[in-house]
Amino acid sequence: MAKTITQTNFNFPKTINIYRGKVRDVYTLENELLVVVATDRISAFDHILPKGIPYKGQVLNQIASFFLESTKDIVPNWLIACPSPSVSVGHLCKPIRIEMVIRGYLSGHAFRVYKSGIRELCGIPLPEGMHENEQFDTPIITPAIKVISGHDEDISREEILRRNIVLEEIYLQMEKYTRLLFQRGTEMARERGLILVDAKYEFGLKDGKVMLMDEIHTPDSSRYFYVKGYRERQEKGLPQIQLSKEFVREWLIENDFQGKEGEKLPIMSEAFVDEVSSRYIELYETLLGKRFQPETHHSVESIQKRIVNFINALSK
Repeated sequence: MAKTITQTNFNFPKTINIYRGKVRDVYTLENELLVVVATDRISAFDHILPKGIPYKGQVLNQIASFFLESTKDIVPNWLIACPSPSVSVGHLCKPIRIEMVIRGYLSGHAFRVYKSGIRELCGIPLPEGMHENEQFDTPIITPAIKVISGHDEDISREEILRRNIVLEEIYLQMEKYTRLLFQRGTEMARERGLILVDAKYEFGLKDGKVMLMDEIHTPDSSRYFYVKGYRERQEKGLPQIQLSKEFVREWLIENDFQGKEGEKLPIMSEAFVDEVSSRYIELYETLLGKRFQPETHHSVESIQKRIVNFINALSK
């Protein structure tokens, strides 16, 4: 099994803060720069799973940087450069606590809500008689409010504005950007024979302007189906073949884990870890249309050296 990096403890010049999320380690530097390391950790149901996934960090980082570059004509984003395959350096922004989730199909969390009998999500009415993975007439935006611990919580536009979480003009701009980004992502996925099912976007403020943050259109932040066979599977009531992290959630559910109190994380076999890695690489190659080149010097020492060299060059 390939080597994985599941934790880092870098010593970058002028580091003032270190934040370790579920997947990324984020280093804040004095000159309002962020160094974001995409580790090989994998999370589901807000829990970090016990084993790292080979090449996952590199896959996520390179897909995200590709789409950030491909959408910067729509909205400015935080990214400056990727000095290492699994590392991005970008601008520090003030995060907006709302996660913008847009759904083109009744899948994942939306379907689980629907299956429970609820016909409204984030204040948006859901039609009767829909089937899992069926397309909505128009993509719906179902925001979530980011909480310090535990699951992010669904929230309606009306509640966001009532609680003054963000100014109305900024929220409406985020909605506009969300629809434009999803449209662009849908078009790019279709060119590669894929359906972009849903996606989430995170925004922040820099110098008073809305800026796109974090990753976009990766298998951790989006869900993809294959165009080929989609209609036939829907007509026959079969599950869709998808390239996303949803199959990891499904595996956990099958093994009696949904992140609820008292549940125990199942054991991840090496075969399952390899399967997850292969799925991530498959999405990279399918979505970007080129062969995946594994990082040959995947070690904390080599990553540290490259980033320090980049930061020093940037400050000159």
